[in-house]
Amino acid sequence: MSKNNKYQYVEITDFAAEGKCIFKSEDGVIFVEGNVAPGDIVDLEVVRTKKKLKEAVVTKVHSKSALRTDPYCLHHLVCGGCKWQHIAYEHQLRFKRQQVVDHFERIGKIKDVTINEIVAAPATEYYRNKLEFTFSNWRWLTKEQMESGEQFTKHALGFHVPKRFDKIFTVDHCHLQPDPSNTIRNSLHHFGELHGIPYYDVRFNVGTLRNVIIRTANSGDVMVIVQFGEQNDEAIEKVMEYLHKTHREITSLNYIVNLKGNDSYQDQEVIHYAGETTIRETMEDLTFLVGPKSFYQTNSAQAYTLFNITREFAGLTGNESVYDLYTGTGTIANFVARRAKKVVGVEYVEAAVADARINSQINGITNTSFFAGDMRRIMNEDFLRKHGRPDVIITDPPRAGMDQPVVETILKAAPDRIVYVSCNTATQARDLALMSDEYEVTKVQPVDMFPNTHHVENIALLVKRA
Repeated sequence: MSKNNKYQYVEITDFAAEGKCIFKSEDGVIFVEGNVAPGDIVDLEVVRTKKKLKEAVVTKVHSKSALRTDPYCLHHLVCGGCKWQHIAYEHQLRFKRQQVVDHFERIGKIKDVTINEIVAAPATEYYRNKLEFTFSNWRWLTKEQMESGEQFTKHALGFHVPKRFDKIFTVDHCHLQPDPSNTIRNSLHHFGELHGIPYYDVRFNVGTLRNVIIRTANSGDVMVIVQFGEQNDEAIEKVMEYLHKTHREITSLNYIVNLKGNDSYQDQEVIHYAGETTIRETMEDLTFLVGPKSFYQTNSAQAYTLFNITREFAGLTGNESVYDLYTGTGTIANFVARRAKKVVGVEYVEAAVADARINSQINGITNTSFFAGDMRRIMNEDFLRKHGRPDVIITDPPRAGMDQPVVETILKAAPDRIVYVSCNTATQARDLALMSDEYEVTKVQPVDMFPNTHHVENIALLVKRA
């Protein structure tokens, strides 16, 4: 039992959901966040109690787990990005696969299918093709920085401190995105400081420099989008001219004046400043144009692995009619099109559908068609009659999974096979359970898209029961 909600010399038992760990005490399961690993011997203090759920933090580490490795990033103790970099990669993979097993068994009640070993990522650093960095005049200082006696600027350009909407820590070097990402960010930060351009104050919604998005493509193209928090024409021109003249590696330079209370920019006008309006991602012999608002899988190399397995699971011979639900910019639809009779893509966002059509056009693909609308309404009996019932449905929904009406629509369409790609195996397992009377899960393949995080991508093949 604990004394005053404190536990001493206890062993962290296992991993839990959302990257947390657990300690199984006499008082029940306690969830532990932070730089901790199964096998650590630690002291804990409970900091939050919600009904029967307790959350704790480590107050002292007595001995470290054999699962550990040395973190490589100097920001690992403050950044919420690569939370698992202190866990050796082979153990990360083991837990991610176990997470799929647990969700399928507990939520989906699926116990009679073999879940393949997870496909490891070819690179565990510098694998992302997109990052967003935030400007702030509320810089977060670490305890060591505050105790150093050194004077620090109040300005920051970097990431949010976990659970603090108003605090940003300055990123000196991020191991997530390849160069020139770090060079551009640090150069822009130095320029803003040197010229006294106001950094954004999220508490009062004022300031010029607000946010910068950097996209790098496997073609070598680089896109930069600077968000400004006010219409300061002189400062905007000064910043954009500096980036254009100093960083010739930027192939697409854009900016946004965002006066809203949040950084989301899908509803904002993107102003093209220099270079091309898009960057190019390549996959096999295909080229995909990626615009400022386009969605593209953030791990380009592993996206190819994901799509290749998806296409293999679909079992295409060239005679099939394929529906690609939540098609986005049509990446999967165009990737499988040359092995299908036709592909019908359905997506809620109209701008994404426009991108999907362009991607078909530039690749000379003529057997695709894309439609924008609410999945629950667009895929009705009239739609199925007009475009033909699908032999195969590929579905790649957001983390929330598919709404029950969408599941019911899929069941009415009655394809021979369904390939379900998911970034959240809990909601995937829930949806599979809803289809279990009519479909059997025959193949499951986890894929690691995001090393050093708890996230796992998963592909499941469903075959219509006889």
